[in-house]
Amino acid sequence: MYVKVITVGGKSDPAITQLIDDYTKRLPRTVDLTWQFIKHGQGSDPDSSMQREAESILKAIPVGYKTILLDETGKQLTSPQLSQRVFDGSNWVIIIGGAYGVADAIQQQADFVWSLSDLVFPHQIVRLILAEQIYRAHTISIGHPYHHS
Repeated sequence: MYVKVITVGGKSDPAITQLIDDYTKRLPRTVDLTWQFIKHGQGSDPDSSMQREAESILKAIPVGYKTILLDETGKQLTSPQLSQRVFDGSNWVIIIGGAYGVADAIQQQADFVWSLSDLVFPHQIVRLILAEQIYRAHTISIGHPYHHS
């Protein structure tokens, strides 16, 4: 299975990247987790920035992949619910939008809109949480005791 994370912004701080890499390396070869970084839109206003980012994001989504959009307006899931959703045999793209959110075209593309919390987090922290939750979801899907129910 393939999980591709498309995230707007630059690469994470080396310390956070090391933690993300740790969770990524724990995944078996059957779970290919990759990260693609999209540059900020650099528009003259938030709407034009979101539109530029949307164009890049839509080009980066592989054909046939299901999409999850991370957005504060989305539905919150438990880790077991995430496991059931992501480890369903499909390939997934998970989108982390820019500072202003995402354009309507991205919202419409999403198969599911997921909120990590009612709180807003910096992108680097979101990436780390996402890496850990994908690892956790995998362990739940195989019955590994990493997740304590």
